[in-house]
Amino acid sequence: MTGAAGKGTALVVVDVQNDFCASPAALARFPGDPTALEAAVAGTVRAVAEARARNVEVIFVRFTGDPGHQGPAWRLRDRTLGKRPKCLEGTWGAEFHAVRPAPGERVFTKRARFDAFRADGFGAHLTARGTGHLVLAGLYADVCVDTTARTAFQQGLHVTVLTDCTTALHLPYDAALRFMRVVYGARTTTADDPAAWTAPAYRSEEEPCPLPPG
Repeated sequence: MTGAAGKGTALVVVDVQNDFCASPAALARFPGDPTALEAAVAGTVRAVAEARARNVEVIFVRFTGDPGHQGPAWRLRDRTLGKRPKCLEGTWGAEFHAVRPAPGERVFTKRARFDAFRADGFGAHLTARGTGHLVLAGLYADVCVDTTARTAFQQGLHVTVLTDCTTALHLPYDAALRFMRVVYGARTTTADDPAAWTAPAYRSEEEPCPLPPG
C-alpha cells in the first residue's frame, strides 16, 4: 500500500535493460556522450531508492522485441533499416540493468511496443490503485518515455519526467523535454525535488494556468 505522501503517485521505471543501456550495440548506437546514458541509469537507481523511501509505488516496465511479437510494419522497418531485435526473452539483453524490482513490486512487459499502456494489465493496475500521477524514469525520453507520457496525458493522468533519470536517443534531449511540457503539460524536474513525488495541484477554470517555461 502507498502511504499518505505517495497516494495516487507511482514511479514508472521504463526499459532499464541491458540491451538499451549496457550492451555493446546499445553503446554503439547512442549518438551522444555515453556518460549521459550512464548518468540516466544512475539517476534512475537513485529515484527508485527515493520512491521506496517515500512509500511511493515503484512499477517496472520491460520491453521484449522477439520477432514473434512484431507486427508487419515493425518487421519491415527493421529489415529496411538493418535493425536487429533487442531484449529477446530469456537473454541477458532483456534483463534489468543496475536496478531490479523489490519483492512485491509489479513488472509489466511490452511485447514489441513502445507504450507501457500496451503492456497487459498496466492501465488496469493504475486504475485499481487509484493512480493519477506517473513519475517517469528510464529510456528513452524521445521513444518509450514519450509514448507512455502521451497516453498517460490522454488518460487524464498527471505526468512528471525526471530529467536526471532519462536521456534521448534520436532527438536533442532538451527538445524532447520541451515537447512533453508543451504538449502533455508534463512537469520536468529532478528526482531530488520534493514536488516531483506529489501530483500537481489542479487549478479551477477561473484561475489562469500558464504554460510551463521553455
